[in-house]
Amino acid sequence: MTTRPLFRGAMTALVTPFDRDGQVHEEHLKRLIDFQIAGGIDAIVPCGTTGEASTLEYDEHFRVCELTVKFVNKRAKVIIGGGSNNTHRAIELTRFSKQIGADAVLSVGPYYNKPTQEGHYQHFKAIAESANIPIIIYNIPGRTGVNIEPDTLLRLAEIPNIVGVKEASGNLDQMMLILRDRPVNFTVLSGDDSLSLPLIAAGGDGCISVLSNEMPKEFTEMIHAALENRWDEARQMHYKTYSLMRANFLETNPVPVKAALAMMGMIEEVYRLPLCPMQPKNREKLQTVLRELKLIG
Repeated sequence: MTTRPLFRGAMTALVTPFDRDGQVHEEHLKRLIDFQIAGGIDAIVPCGTTGEASTLEYDEHFRVCELTVKFVNKRAKVIIGGGSNNTHRAIELTRFSKQIGADAVLSVGPYYNKPTQEGHYQHFKAIAESANIPIIIYNIPGRTGVNIEPDTLLRLAEIPNIVGVKEASGNLDQMMLILRDRPVNFTVLSGDDSLSLPLIAAGGDGCISVLSNEMPKEFTEMIHAALENRWDEARQMHYKTYSLMRANFLETNPVPVKAALAMMGMIEEVYRLPLCPMQPKNREKLQTVLRELKLIG
């Protein structure tokens, strides 16, 4: 019998809300998670790029992950952002994720170090062997400086608990090479909202999304429609939300999405340096899109 991947559908790369003093706002974190669950989202992904993990202190990272598992309370899957360019730290985060009952770990390629392909293989192999929890590799060369090549990824897919990849290379040809040659139960997820539909059309399994922070119901409906081959419906929703997919990247993620959520009354608009508030002209463009979608008045 054909085995389907463990992780399919619409998944939210959750922002980390801060209060006016710059501390994690636990009440707003719960509000955001409840909003996602009410929208039917399949998985919550805290402490990734969108969650500003790079500026969270170690204890804050643990706390946000622990609270996410608690607040989700098995109503959706939880995939912990547990990667690092320090293999030892990534192992610690992976073991902690297993300990708190997360469903999987999203582990980003080592940034700044710029390891070779063999270095990538050994890094992820060590992480996978450190804890019996599913690992989804996160390939985002625009942030890390190095692409995880398809041959390396397919070699890693032979390790039993490396179960998938979040592909944010923007290279559909590369994604199709992975889809063609992957094991039958290996998940291929888009890391770009705007490429979700073409990736699913090629055989992919869903998306870890920024847009779903703002529009969880609509995004989930779009992804599920595509996975169920209801393409007219999926395309209609894709083009309805496409302007916001683009507006979310007017400046560095997660600056626009946090600004949008603040305009929607969901969080305080607080970032940690080196991220800072949007430029006025870009804020106006974002507001226009949010008004067109009736997300703000």
